Amino acid sequence: MFKINKTLFYIVQWTWGLPVNIIGALVYLICKARGCRCEKFGYSYIAYLPWKFGGLTLGLFIFMKENHPNESWTYNTRIHEYGHTWQCLLLGPLYWVVIGIPSALWCHLFEGYRKKNNVSYYVFYPEKWANYNGQKATGLEMISENKKDPA
Repeated sequence: MFKINKTLFYIVQWTWGLPVNIIGALVYLICKARGCRCEKFGYSYIAYLPWKFGGLTLGLFIFMKENHPNESWTYNTRIHEYGHTWQCLLLGPLYWVVIGIPSALWCHLFEGYRKKNNVSYYVFYPEKWANYNGQKATGLEMISENKKDPA
């Protein structure tokens, strides 16, 4: 597991990762005000939303599909998205360029390519790295049956 003091984690997130965390906090507060189910996961905060997307991480704040019929998907996605929180911790303001934009493009523009060529969503570097970080940070192992696509 990654070893970092909780206080230091939050200090770094709210300084080095300030821009992405401000946006994440605002969206999280809106979700909470609208009655979305929320929970703490590790050092992060998850809001479950009634949307068709899988997950989105904005700093400390994770947004995931509510009531996914596959429990292993939910389990894996929490670990995966938590891995993105650690990427934000390391990259700070570079998170958008190095992780956020490439990940969004891979998710939305290459879905047809992945399906046609039977390519796992998690082979692309931001996703593979998020899986690694999430598993290391939580000490949990992802369930391999659902590592193909997030939706």
